[in-house]
Amino acid sequence: MDKQLVWKDEFNIGVDAIDKEHRRLFSIINRLFLLRNEEQKSAKAYEEGIHYFYEHAIRHFTDEENYMKLIEYKNLKMHKRIHKDFRDRTLPALEEELKRSNYSPGAVDHFLAVCAGWLIGHSMTEDHAIVGDDASRWEELLPAQELESMKTVIMERLQQMFGLKSWVISETYDGERFGKGIYYRLVYGREQDQKKWEIILVLEEKILINTIGKLMGVPSSKMDVMLINAARYSASQLVWYVMSHFPSVESYEMQEESLLTYDQFRQIFEKEKPQVSLLFGTEEGYFSYCVIAPHLIETGLGTPLAVQNEVIQTQKYFKEIKKSTKSKILLVDDSMTIREGIRRLLVNDYEVSAVQSGVAAIRAISLDKPDLVLLDYDMPVCDGRYVLEMLRSEKEFADVPVIFLTSRDDPESVRKVLELKPEGYLLKYLKPTEIRKRVDDFFRKKKEKQAGKS
Repeated sequence: MDKQLVWKDEFNIGVDAIDKEHRRLFSIINRLFLLRNEEQKSAKAYEEGIHYFYEHAIRHFTDEENYMKLIEYKNLKMHKRIHKDFRDRTLPALEEELKRSNYSPGAVDHFLAVCAGWLIGHSMTEDHAIVGDDASRWEELLPAQELESMKTVIMERLQQMFGLKSWVISETYDGERFGKGIYYRLVYGREQDQKKWEIILVLEEKILINTIGKLMGVPSSKMDVMLINAARYSASQLVWYVMSHFPSVESYEMQEESLLTYDQFRQIFEKEKPQVSLLFGTEEGYFSYCVIAPHLIETGLGTPLAVQNEVIQTQKYFKEIKKSTKSKILLVDDSMTIREGIRRLLVNDYEVSAVQSGVAAIRAISLDKPDLVLLDYDMPVCDGRYVLEMLRSEKEFADVPVIFLTSRDDPESVRKVLELKPEGYLLKYLKPTEIRKRVDDFFRKKKEKQAGKS
């Protein structure tokens, strides 16, 4: 492997001890990448390498927390909480997956992708926030004691309802896509004030098929309208059960429910900071429980389901999610205006996901491989060049096509873009019709090439 995690000057936060340990953790991940590509490596070799990474990560967390105490960093408590989440939940869950599979290539790849994504994302956001370069996304999470109670209630109820054993993967799930999912939103409020709780459940399709589907005796391995409706009511019972365990929300009543597209779900996550954002692992797949509360609900994010229209709306939703023949495009740009403009241009004929940073792009690609990435070349911290280098260093993602988005058309800038050998580049100031034509042409040529091979 020629390219791995590449350390860049932008990753430095200006604190020598912390920057040095970040570079060491990058180096350990790279050794694990190399180990994965060497033949005849035993599970014991992986186990030792991963234990080495774990030890250094824990030592780094301790040193970093001591530094934050020294400078009286205002978000020390939250930062420690994120460290604890990764140390006590994410890493053990990944290690358990490795052991269950006897360190299979898929489990090793999953471990490396999650650790690399976490290391980059945490270093570039939370660690930069220590020195005032950025604001933490996780400043408004539910207090730890209340969150712990909520996790316990959710896991107990999943066991009671479906016999489903679950464990917490992350307390800071950032809305990444994981496989095919159903996005179900419930809004609770009360008459005496305008405060609301918005709960969003992300349910991987295979969980629904293998739990509710089996209980219903559904022979099919695919989603249908009946299963979606059964999932809705089961999910609403789960939410109500969780809500009923907290006296502060006992007077709340459900006011609205809706099925969201992934695009609508991402809009919520881009605009709001969740107070609860849990990602659970189960033997059947992933499940997420997110709460935004209290806040004012913005209109237009999904059609509310009511008695008079729920059959029509559910059928309509099912038809939408069945359109799996659409090619998947990941749009990466730090400008919301650019993201929204290109998304609207393509969304009718393509399945478009949009993220605002290179870090988010790496995480999104590792969870849900796209057919094309439209990648902003000039982004702060983790730019397009770095994202492409990361993709090309991973065997699983080396063939993901990338078209750069750039606002520069001078010869030197074009040369720098093309030397990375992307599928091409698009100038942002082109007319919308031209941008659309270039994307359509890419997929047309790809289809013709595939047809020629068959």
